[in-house]
Amino acid sequence: MSNVPVAVVTGSNKGIGFAIVRALCKQFPGDVYLTARDPGRGQEAVAKLKEEGLHALFHQLDIDDLQSIRALRDFLKEKYGGLNVLVNNAGIAFKVRDTTPFAVQAEVTLKTNFFGTRNVCAELLPLVKPYGKVVNVSSMASSSALGGCSQELQQKFRSDTITENELVELMTKFVEDTKKNLHEKEGWPNTAYGVSKIGVTVLSRIQARMLNEKRKGDHILLNACCPGWVRTDMAGPKATKSPDEGAETPVYLALLPPDADNPHGQFLSNKTVRTW
Repeated sequence: MSNVPVAVVTGSNKGIGFAIVRALCKQFPGDVYLTARDPGRGQEAVAKLKEEGLHALFHQLDIDDLQSIRALRDFLKEKYGGLNVLVNNAGIAFKVRDTTPFAVQAEVTLKTNFFGTRNVCAELLPLVKPYGKVVNVSSMASSSALGGCSQELQQKFRSDTITENELVELMTKFVEDTKKNLHEKEGWPNTAYGVSKIGVTVLSRIQARMLNEKRKGDHILLNACCPGWVRTDMAGPKATKSPDEGAETPVYLALLPPDADNPHGQFLSNKTVRTW
């Protein structure tokens, strides 16, 4: 078993994820794993970094596939005895003009962005070593979508006592409400991506609370963040930040010093804690 520290970035063969891997290759004192659903694309991305003189390793990961997540878990357990940094970056978004029915968009988007991320956390959080860092890449869309929710939903999503099961029920209800075309009547905003990222931000708050309760002495810091509006396939060419600029806040959180005791359970953008 290797004593080398290890960092894993999900969905990192392009865009912000790729930029996060690039920055970690330069700054993280250990092995950095670039992951992708498609091994060919993943290996290509690793080769691209090698041309820049950077050394990343590749492991296949499809966050929609539990078997794939568990294969990564077993690999990390066997080779490293755990994990030091986990950046949950993998996510999808439909384009604004996409004509796919909203109920389908809701189901597909939440399946990856919320439920997939939650599955990765369920399998990998127990492996995070003392003084480890977990970064869940959310979005400012989670804040604006929260503002578009009914007062009742806002209260639930802002609650300091909401449980993971309650959050899962709410995310499931959103998908069901879109299928019945009742989502607006039920107080939901008209954005599947935004709701999926509310899920990620609230999940992060819950997970941080659980770490405080169950692993207080391990000094693990877990946060959600918004990378900003970044020029990627997802956000398009008009966005204001380059992928490297988008990687700054996630990388800052991934590399917080061992003696830091905050931020923890927070939502940050531009390296600054935002009110949820």
